[in-house]
Amino acid sequence: MTSALPARASRLRGARALFTGREGGVSTGEHAGLNLARHVGDEEHAVTRNRELLEAELGVPLVFVNQVHSAEVHALPPTGMAPVVTADALVTDRRDVALAIMVADCLPVLLSDPVSGTIAAAHAGRAGLLGGVLQRTLEVMAEFGARPADLTASIGPAICGACYEVPAAMREEAAQQLPATRASTSWGTPSLDLRAGAVAVLSAAGIPRDAIDTDHPCTLEEERFYSYRRQARTGRFAGVLRHV
Repeated sequence: MTSALPARASRLRGARALFTGREGGVSTGEHAGLNLARHVGDEEHAVTRNRELLEAELGVPLVFVNQVHSAEVHALPPTGMAPVVTADALVTDRRDVALAIMVADCLPVLLSDPVSGTIAAAHAGRAGLLGGVLQRTLEVMAEFGARPADLTASIGPAICGACYEVPAAMREEAAQQLPATRASTSWGTPSLDLRAGAVAVLSAAGIPRDAIDTDHPCTLEEERFYSYRRQARTGRFAGVLRHV
């Protein structure tokens, strides 16, 4: 029987966090596996079934957003149905849902504060990271009573700095704003290290470095995950978390 087992798990205090991979889904062809995105050309029935499999694994309904590489953060309503809105991060203190953020090279960033009971999931690609999506997510979490000192974070599978080649001008522009992103590929060309940039942002906000989990693979190097750089027409995996 097909099952949506997580490709990677992560320990976050107060939450169950996982990162799905390609294994365990019903999509075929270019999207083969557990594709969770409806906007990439996959069969609608396959995406629906993949999401059902993941919900069965988690035991609660999944909440997604329409992601557009922005710094928009959506706080879920305290009760009732959670509408699908256009945003790139989700925040809640609810225990009856799981938050899902889809990626295929960008950073899936999961955050949990067990003291206030607040969780968040953010999509941080180059544009979102530089646009302040993580800072804005922390601001919205603070509105729920979360404090950086109490947070744990997990930055999931994403393209690494040794693989994310970009034009030199793009690297310099990003590095002027967020110096930690400046990197070079393993073959010596300009690149961006989005993970290092995210760590810098979260650390500067007051999250202890030892509370930030970064031990996850590069999506371009690991075929267990969808990668837009490897194959432009492909699926999306997700960073997912819920209260425990």
